[in-house]
Amino acid sequence: MKFLNISLMLLLPFAVNAQTKVSIVDYGAKSDGKTNNAQAIQKAIDETSAKGGGTVVIPAGRFLTAPINLKSGVNLFVSEKGVLLGSDKRLDYSSGNALPLISANGQHDISITGPGTIDGQGDLILEDLLRLLKAGTLQDATWQKYNPWRQKQPEERNRPKLVLFRDCNNIKIKHVFMKNALDWVQDYRNCENLVVDSMKVESNTYWNNDGIDIVDCRNVKVTNSFFNADDDGICFKSENRQHYCDNIYVANCKVRSSASAIKFGTASHGGFKNVKLENIEIYDTYRSAIAIESVDGGFLEDITIKNINARNTGNAIFIRTGHRNQDSVSSYIKKVFISNVNVQVPAGKPDKGYPMEGPPVPGEHHVFPCVIAGLPGHPVSDVTIENVKVTYEGGYDQKIPTISLDSLHTIPEKPADYPEFSMFGELPAWALYVRHAENLTFKSTTFDYQKADPRAACVFDDVKGLHLEDFTVKKAKTNPVMVLKDVKNESFKGLQIPGDKKVAIKRIN
Repeated sequence: MKFLNISLMLLLPFAVNAQTKVSIVDYGAKSDGKTNNAQAIQKAIDETSAKGGGTVVIPAGRFLTAPINLKSGVNLFVSEKGVLLGSDKRLDYSSGNALPLISANGQHDISITGPGTIDGQGDLILEDLLRLLKAGTLQDATWQKYNPWRQKQPEERNRPKLVLFRDCNNIKIKHVFMKNALDWVQDYRNCENLVVDSMKVESNTYWNNDGIDIVDCRNVKVTNSFFNADDDGICFKSENRQHYCDNIYVANCKVRSSASAIKFGTASHGGFKNVKLENIEIYDTYRSAIAIESVDGGFLEDITIKNINARNTGNAIFIRTGHRNQDSVSSYIKKVFISNVNVQVPAGKPDKGYPMEGPPVPGEHHVFPCVIAGLPGHPVSDVTIENVKVTYEGGYDQKIPTISLDSLHTIPEKPADYPEFSMFGELPAWALYVRHAENLTFKSTTFDYQKADPRAACVFDDVKGLHLEDFTVKKAKTNPVMVLKDVKNESFKGLQIPGDKKVAIKRIN
């Protein structure tokens, strides 16, 4: 896989007059945390851009603002002890669809930097939004319903994001601290040459507030950053069949999520190509450490993920091809390489005690295994998993119904369902479940549990080309340890599983 040396992007000069630096205070902004400074801030940005670019400074103090637009050539610098507060009045974000706090459309050479804070005040906006909906001032189709967190559920269009950049080129986000969004924290759509470095995100005030969303973007580098969000941490999406994410590098980041830490999808209309992630620390994450999903007619190929350390995470690896789109275009996943991954999966809820925990999985269940699941006739293909160790807390409750090995065909396909690690319900394997796949390679891979689980360790169902090399299952309470159903062209080398392989491996045709 070939990647552009995106590190050079950090050295690319922005088309900015480095001598131009203005403070929003010079334009009349007040740091009392109450005055709406949107007009003053916007004037500083507009004039700086018109003069060829420069830096607009948010100095020390608490400066409240309604939505503002970043313009070409402008660096919005938030000083140490400086706080840019999003207005807590929902109508300040328009009486129709909520505008983002900071937006840019079709701009170039723009940046948000500095050690200061951008605070969306999500809790206060939500209170005001619910009041307006109850009074009938704003309309919303879902607000009277409850989401899985038992919280009122206004539509996303009524909840402002912190940052939305669309069709922009040469973007830098560095050092800034973003928090308390009421929707996605930052959303970059169809942008090119994006650098995110040494930033911090903490957003646990509401659901649907992903830490960062890279949507149909090209030439992206995200490094040395921290994301703590109630929804997905680092998320790649493709919303347009004519576009796709391409040439993306993510490294040296730390993630905590009440959803999935690293996620491709769920929106996957165009696709994802040439993406590399490495050196990621994950903790207290409710769903998957790594979720790779293509379910809307898009493609996903040439993906490399390595050096991942995940502790207290509900699921290790989930790879899924689905078909949610209404047309006949089939999604596909191929050429995925995952290596040097260590995951610890508890039996309990990994995000317990956080302000908004992930919604409980319906029904009783045991610990969920790693999952690779395509669809009949549309297999996940060319996946290599190497030097991966997953340790499950394990345990088993005889009162929970399980799937017998003679009933594998009863496990639902669910092609149009929302993809996540628990979507198939209780599974017949505690370590690894694979269905509808082609050309899979597992090398130096180890599965272990701390408490006994009598289910088979691994179930492979409808797999063509299965290669296991130095594949280890540390423990097994019962036989079979491994089930091969409709598996063709398999090769095993250095297979290490408990007991006599003649009874530990069961073939079903």
